[in-house]
Amino acid sequence: MKIRLDKFVWCVRLAKTRSQASELITKGRIKLNHSEVKPSREIKLNDLICIHKHNAVFEYKVLQLLDKRHGAALINDYIVDQTKPEEIDKFKQYQLAQRAYRETDGKPTKKDRRELDRFMEDWEE
Repeated sequence: MKIRLDKFVWCVRLAKTRSQASELITKGRIKLNHSEVKPSREIKLNDLICIHKHNAVFEYKVLQLLDKRHGAALINDYIVDQTKPEEIDKFKQYQLAQRAYRETDGKPTKKDRRELDRFMEDWEE
C-alpha cells in the first residue's frame, strides 16, 4: 500500500484538513525522518513524522498505513507518539504564556506605565 504524506497526516488527524496538511509540509513545519519533503512523498512503515508547533517538535512513528480518515479513538493503531518530555514541557510553557497574555488586553494601564517608568528610572541609576 502506498500513501502520500499529506493524506496520511490528515487521516491520522494531525491536521484538520488535507490542504492544511499539504501547506504545513510545504512550509517545512511537518518533516519526514527529520528532512523536508514534498506533500506527495510516499511514506513507509516505521517512518518518523516531525511536527513543529510554535517552539516544540512533536514526533510520531508510523505503525500502519491507512487510506481513510478514522475516528480519534482508532488513531493509536496507526501512529505512536514519541515526543520527548522536554518538548511537551516547552509547548505547555508556550500555552501558559499565551493564556497569560490573552487575559490582559495587551496594553499597559496608566498605573502599569508609571510603575514601569519608575522601575526604568531606578535601573538607570
